[in-house]
Order: sequence, then structure tokens, then C-alpha cells
Amino acid sequence: MELAWLAAGLGAAIVVVGAGLGIGKLAAAAMEAIGRQPEAVNDLRGAMIIMAALIEGIALFAVVVCLLLALKA
Repeated sequence: MELAWLAAGLGAAIVVVGAGLGIGKLAAAAMEAIGRQPEAVNDLRGAMIIMAALIEGIALFAVVVCLLLALKA
């Protein structure tokens, strides 16, 4: 039973790290694109916010699944 809690905790940690890396890469690419084309700031900002929200939503869903598995064990 303790291993199930450990696995759920490690799964949640991996999800959070993956989401952080994904949002970081997204922001870096958006900043590079803004540097290349400053007139496209508004379009890039909107797309970046939508994609970051989708990444966070997936990460939240995965963390909830890990917590449900930990509580069920």
C-alpha cells in the first residue's frame, strides 16, 4: 500500500515537472517569435495564453488522477 502512495506521488511530481517544462518551452518560443516580429505581439500573446491554459488543464487532470489513485489504495 505504501508503494501505491509513493507511485502516485512520483506520478504527480513528474506531471508537474512536465507541465513546467512545457510552459517554459512555450514561453521561450513565444518570446523568440515576438523578438522576430514585434507587430504580432497580440496574436502570439493570445495563442500563448490559450496553450498555457491547456497545458495546465492537462496537468491538473493528471494530478487529480494520481491523487485519486493514492486515496483509493
